[in-house]
Amino acid sequence: MLVSAAPPHGIFVPVPTFFARRDSKNYDPVVPPLDTDTQVAHSLFLARAGIKGLVLLGSTGEAVHVTRSERKIMIKAVREGLAEGGFPDYPLIAGTATNSIAETVELLVESKEAGADWGMVLAPGYFATAANQEGITKWYQAVADRSPIPILIYHYPGVSNNIKITPSTIRTLAAHPNIVGAKFSHGDVSVHTQVSLDPEIDHSRFALFSGLGQHLFSVVQMGCAGAIDGLAAFFPASVVRLFDLATADTVTKVEKDEARRLQWAVSSAEELVVKFGTVGIKEAVSRVAGFGDRDGTRLPLSGGLPGGEKEWQDWTAAIAEMEKVEKAVKAGGKLGNSH
Repeated sequence: MLVSAAPPHGIFVPVPTFFARRDSKNYDPVVPPLDTDTQVAHSLFLARAGIKGLVLLGSTGEAVHVTRSERKIMIKAVREGLAEGGFPDYPLIAGTATNSIAETVELLVESKEAGADWGMVLAPGYFATAANQEGITKWYQAVADRSPIPILIYHYPGVSNNIKITPSTIRTLAAHPNIVGAKFSHGDVSVHTQVSLDPEIDHSRFALFSGLGQHLFSVVQMGCAGAIDGLAAFFPASVVRLFDLATADTVTKVEKDEARRLQWAVSSAEELVVKFGTVGIKEAVSRVAGFGDRDGTRLPLSGGLPGGEKEWQDWTAAIAEMEKVEKAVKAGGKLGNSH
């Protein structure tokens, strides 16, 4: 088997899946249909802002709420829309969230046919209490052996029954020629570091991404390839700028102060994403960036942010700070350290 290439380093966005608005003619409150026009428009918004690539149909993309036929429609629409908008080779990663090896591979085959470059495969967590590291290793190796596209390990205990993948298991899996990276959606920076600096892993072909911009600067310093970050879905320029500062060979004192100010603002605002996940991201993408409905999810997710308008008001200060930062970054201005 040929050795596959990893996704490029940088900031990826786990995009929400957009469904038809309530005021549309084809709206169904039980199973609202896909809104591919908004999906493409948001994808182009991110590409133009410097986002390196997109993750479709991950946890934020409500992969477990989307049918197989809808998956293909969505991936194909985004691929074609990006090409028409001037981004013909834009990196696309498609998520999977099933426990069956056979079905996972079928999803990866269909993802490739629709235009995805890589697959991001959620750990099989249904039998988390009974699974061991050997079983997890063999499961991922079997998927990778059969996948027509290279895959990334998706380690998100919060949505996979708290299953654990140890750094030593990641080391073993990283040796597989068709496993080219991982996304860690947990806050354990030590585990990030143990993988991203492991001398037995070939980091030229295995890219570790954090799922949280909250610790972007620190984990990039420790060798991470970047982040697959929900906050960047509505504040893309700021997160990209923070990554650029974190990866610069040299920085001035002014740039170091800017990085600190950016990381503080990003970490503060990202609490919304950490607390509410895709519900919070969709609310913010609608309010801040103007894409989709604030409560644009499928059941059992319903009603937007718990607490509604009052809850959103609690985030006013953090969002306002990010809006100020985003505006300054887009204008090319320098941000001083506010602390």
